[in-house]
Amino acid sequence: MSLNKAPKNHVFYRNQNWHYPEIERGEGIYLYDKNGKKYIDGCSGSAVANIGHGNKEIAQFTKEHMERIAFTHLSRWTVDSIEKCAQKVAEWAPGDLNHVYFVSGGSESTETAMKMARQYFVERDGAGSSKWKVISKWNAFHGNTLGSLSMTGITGRRKIYDPMLINFPKIPQFYHYRNPWGCETLEETSVKAAEALEAEILRQGPGNIAAFITEPVVGSAAPGAHPTKTYFKRVREICDKYDVLLIVDEVMAGFGRTGKRFAVEHFDVVPDIITTAKGMSCGYTPMGACIASDKIFNTIMVEGSGHFVHGHTYAGNPLSCGIANKVIEIMERENYVENAAMQGQYLMNKMQELYKYPIVGDIRGKGLMIGVEFVKNQDTREPFEVKENIKGILTNNCLEEGLVIYPGGGSIDGVRGDHCLIAPPINITKEEVDELFNAFEKGIQKTINMVK
Repeated sequence: MSLNKAPKNHVFYRNQNWHYPEIERGEGIYLYDKNGKKYIDGCSGSAVANIGHGNKEIAQFTKEHMERIAFTHLSRWTVDSIEKCAQKVAEWAPGDLNHVYFVSGGSESTETAMKMARQYFVERDGAGSSKWKVISKWNAFHGNTLGSLSMTGITGRRKIYDPMLINFPKIPQFYHYRNPWGCETLEETSVKAAEALEAEILRQGPGNIAAFITEPVVGSAAPGAHPTKTYFKRVREICDKYDVLLIVDEVMAGFGRTGKRFAVEHFDVVPDIITTAKGMSCGYTPMGACIASDKIFNTIMVEGSGHFVHGHTYAGNPLSCGIANKVIEIMERENYVENAAMQGQYLMNKMQELYKYPIVGDIRGKGLMIGVEFVKNQDTREPFEVKENIKGILTNNCLEEGLVIYPGGGSIDGVRGDHCLIAPPINITKEEVDELFNAFEKGIQKTINMVK
């Protein structure tokens, strides 16, 4: 056994080759390690800690709720905090998405949506319904459970599990910077991406398709990529035409991250299901939800069997629901969604300065969900080779500057493609944005000097 592969301790870490600094505490947008080094949490963990760290109001609420009641099972009991949270989430959701199925995280949320879509058609059309397939996209991440991974279009995450996955159909992403159609404008890419959905529905047969799942703003797979309003207008029309449910994955983009309560509000569309997690509780408890329309709820629970064949032990945990409701209350009171829009635009404007560096290929996003893609050649968009480890070098350089970013790769062909997500807490101030940007720019400068 090589020294670097020796056990660090009893934790089964995600990456044994990474050195894990030990974080001692967090406060606001900052993290502090055990040596006292201060870091800007420039990605909110993974777009989770949206209202920052160390919120004492949430800590006090959690203590009081935990002393009152910590756990009941939703198959037998309800608690006021569960019902209050569901009401608040329904108020935030667009249109008639009024029914909230609570889970513990994003993968559970998207898998719940997949099962909900299937049961909807079984309840409506009978057990013999042939509508079961879910169309998803390449360069899209929907989770790591086997069902959600079947909808994920990142080959690196799927490869070793391929024999265990459902062979759901995939279509191209609205990833304009590297779109496969040679489109020159985002509008043209948006139209082609929507047309790809219709073509795939017809190829598979509309009678076999239950749902289409898409992120409104792409998260880890091609961070910050998004379409124009034309895309979602056309997608909604296509789904209605062929009797296909529209699932919008807002696990990363939801609850204020993009400067709207839900990112679909940027595109004037109401889906049939929204999946969400992360910013719903801002990391103060594991939490997620699948938000369903009246049509889906009524078909299964009112006109149908009245029983959703699904469940998790912590689905509707009263303590987690209470914490999530408190988080949303704070976001409303402090106008953090509006702040995300304002500071996001300020940061995006500053980010344009980074195009002067030859390794910066594309900058995109909405609100405080901004992706930066790195290239070897700006003109040809030639990527770095994996062995050059640009994302790893940049990550370390930013850490040296006291900034945590969210690195990623493989967006081009499943292997090549270096990028990062910048997604700080949505309560960040203008002065803190300046601090973040300066550290990020220094990280890029250091990286350029190392790869010359």
